[in-house]
Amino acid sequence: MELRRVVVTGLGALTPIGNTVPEYWNGLINGVSGSDLITRFDASKFKTKFACEVKGFNIEDHIERKEMRKMDPYTHYALVVVKEAIVDSGLDVEKVDKDRVGVIWGSGIGGLTTFQEECINFAKGDGTPRFNPFFIPKMIADIASGHISIQYGFRGPNYTTVSACASSTNALIDAFNYIRLGKADIIVSGGSEAAICEAGVGGFNACRALSENNENFKTASRPFDSTRDGFVLGEGGGCLILEDLEHAKARGAKIYAELIGGGMSADAYHITAPHPEGIGATNVMKNALSDAGISSNEIDYINVHGTSTPLGDVQEAKAIQNIFGEHAYNVNISSTKSMTGHLLGAAGAVEAIASILAIKNGIIPPTINFVNTDEALDPKLNFTFNKAQHREVNVAMTNTFGFGGHNTSAIFKKYE
Repeated sequence: MELRRVVVTGLGALTPIGNTVPEYWNGLINGVSGSDLITRFDASKFKTKFACEVKGFNIEDHIERKEMRKMDPYTHYALVVVKEAIVDSGLDVEKVDKDRVGVIWGSGIGGLTTFQEECINFAKGDGTPRFNPFFIPKMIADIASGHISIQYGFRGPNYTTVSACASSTNALIDAFNYIRLGKADIIVSGGSEAAICEAGVGGFNACRALSENNENFKTASRPFDSTRDGFVLGEGGGCLILEDLEHAKARGAKIYAELIGGGMSADAYHITAPHPEGIGATNVMKNALSDAGISSNEIDYINVHGTSTPLGDVQEAKAIQNIFGEHAYNVNISSTKSMTGHLLGAAGAVEAIASILAIKNGIIPPTINFVNTDEALDPKLNFTFNKAQHREVNVAMTNTFGFGGHNTSAIFKKYE
């Protein structure tokens, strides 16, 4: 069977450093930090008092109040980025075969804010079970893809992938496979997350995953720096319109890049810690390269998972050297989480967008906040520290890893 080629024809982003794709890209190449003190709730008694919140965003500018109240913020974010991506793609949703358009979304947690609010309200009551009738539909992790399909009438494959922080890259890979197997012409794919609430921050604090550098919160997300002490929680969403190449050409669509391969693997080691020898990270990159049918020497840029955790950053760097050998020194590596924080299940989508725009614009976004060298890392690796670098990017890889040992890697190529 001849596999179809899959291209990216539209992008949408809502991030802590920009509420549209152009704003997001401008923030990336200028090294803007999205980290600030938490405004969503009183965090004065929490170990971590800062996060990367979406800023200057009012959902009522996008969704009617009556409908808005039926959704969790993670669904709000999904609908906003999908709209931007569809408009960007030039897709006329009334003219496409809606049976051939799917939605495959990613979210690691889903409606955490809704779940927290409903439980608090019940606990404050007299024990009488008074719950919002939209509690379950607002909270479940698959509902964003449902809302997207209902709003646009897309009747193709529809579901949500849940693999913690690897969720939206899983969604992209699944969407890629459906299209190249001929089961859909277009799939709206990406991810969204809205976990900056008491339960989210408190829960990640309890498992000692978050940075507690409250004195230097603007620079607390510092991947590969020896003083890193955990990730900074982020929120938002990203959307990619993935399309069969011939379908895109037939409608005269602009093409950002081609998605040529995806890999998945498991650490099979620990619920939160990476494998000490980087086996899962090594395997997932190997699988992605094999799926794409290219050699490691063809990769120009890797947008790494790079969360700013003491163990994870080192293991990923070692895995890159395991796979790339001497070519690792010719590759630009960067962690855009140094700017956006960690968007959990939405991370893969927004980082895929960064990788695609690096190809389109010939600019590598930096890893900001680096000051102190980590002796566990090879100093010859180019982590693109602190300033964006110009170079031609023909092929880019993006990695995302999640609690539970889930690993995903996607490869994008300049369209020719």
